[in-house]
Amino acid sequence: MQDSWDQSINFLKMSVEVERKFLCNADTRKALEEIGVCVGQRQFQDQYFDTPMFDLTLRKMWLRKRNKECWELKCQAVDGTEEMSRQQTKAASMCTQYKEITSLHEIQLRLKEVLKTNTDCEANSLQEDECWLGEMNLVPFAEFTTERWSYTLEEEEVQVDLDQADFGYSVGEIEVLVPEGGNVLSALEKIERTAQKLGLTGNQRVDGKMNVYLQRNHPEHYAKLLSNNII
Repeated sequence: MQDSWDQSINFLKMSVEVERKFLCNADTRKALEEIGVCVGQRQFQDQYFDTPMFDLTLRKMWLRKRNKECWELKCQAVDGTEEMSRQQTKAASMCTQYKEITSLHEIQLRLKEVLKTNTDCEANSLQEDECWLGEMNLVPFAEFTTERWSYTLEEEEVQVDLDQADFGYSVGEIEVLVPEGGNVLSALEKIERTAQKLGLTGNQRVDGKMNVYLQRNHPEHYAKLLSNNII
């Protein structure tokens, strides 16, 4: 998930985050330190929201507030227009693709459309008490803190994050940001080359922090998403 490139996202109304998760061991970290440049370490708190009936997450939509101030809505990006080779299809199966919306007003408009509410987004975008959450019947369902170490591979235009969540789960992420309508295949190739450089093997996706958090803390929500092929 994106963090240290937040300033780059600000000028894009929407971008596509192409990402592959991996489990990091001592050899992987050593390889990363040899080929990448550490650009920082930081801690942040994330809070996620949905309706009691899981109307957002069952649509593969994730509404998040980071550090009690920055809102983001992630919606799965579906691209069936490009023909992929067998190798590209395999690389794509290891990755996730999400559109990111960071404008609060645009987030509210999208939620209003999906949840079919009569919320006044023009007025609510200026409200500091966040009463729009209640009007849309949105409640928090997950909250955790992450310690993140970020690296860049400049020649590949790739960012690699190593995350340690406060509920006892560690995971790595190889990520490329693509402007909406941009070349996703190129991003997949960059991620695959980076994975090879890090010595990553296996052909199954690795669980992200949210999957593990829900499985441990909200098994009913997790089971609902699993039965609907969301996770």
